[in-house]
Amino acid sequence: MLRFAANLSMMYPEFELRERFVAAHNDGFTAVEFLQPYGESITDLASWLGDNALELILVNTPMGDVRKGDRGLAGLPDRESEFRTAFELSLSYAVELNIPMIHVMAGVVPEGVPRQSCAEVLVKNLQQAAAEADRHNIRLMLEPLSNVDVPGYLYSRADEARVLIDSIDRSNVQLQYDFYHLQVSAGNLAAGLKAHFDVIGHIQFSSVPGRHEPQYGEVNLPFLFNLLDEIGYTGWVGCEYRPKASTAAGLTWALPYGLGPG
Repeated sequence: MLRFAANLSMMYPEFELRERFVAAHNDGFTAVEFLQPYGESITDLASWLGDNALELILVNTPMGDVRKGDRGLAGLPDRESEFRTAFELSLSYAVELNIPMIHVMAGVVPEGVPRQSCAEVLVKNLQQAAAEADRHNIRLMLEPLSNVDVPGYLYSRADEARVLIDSIDRSNVQLQYDFYHLQVSAGNLAAGLKAHFDVIGHIQFSSVPGRHEPQYGEVNLPFLFNLLDEIGYTGWVGCEYRPKASTAAGLTWALPYGLGPG
């Protein structure tokens, strides 16, 4: 049976951050994602996780200067030192909190810079970062982000990210397959799962459109959940969605998986 992790950056918005950990535990989750934890101390996060018997499985690298349009740094020429600093911060949290995965954010291709130049920078940065992460048994994820949500992001489709993963050629660099972004970018999600299954390290989902629970929208997410079981996926599935009403009220989809209000 699939294992689901609550994304606390998006779920439980009706609660203050600390209480989101409590709410996730009360709804039966044993794992959570928290995309940008760096405003919180490692000590506080460790306490909130431990008090609620939760594992933090995924964080993102810092995005850079969001006000200036940064959405990651790993693929930006002439900003390698900034990426190193950002990655070292993520790695410190991952090591101290036993986080097994870091989503490395590539960034938006700058105006006037060839995409291939950004790809080459990404490959070099990830090869170095992967060596550091591997010493701690940490995997690095590349996630295609749709150009609707993040215009100009370095890769928006699974096949584009796959080319980069193959070029990086490190066993702990894998594909983060987000049903939402990939439906918006390309569709044909089931075929993509099968085609790239050998490099998929993490799954996330939300409905399209709206980024809500799986019972809404145009994608048959229960079908895809069953397919993940059929093809032998054993990793986590991140619930990266915005609840349409209260989080607990929207968890009817999760009841067959032993989750939801008790």
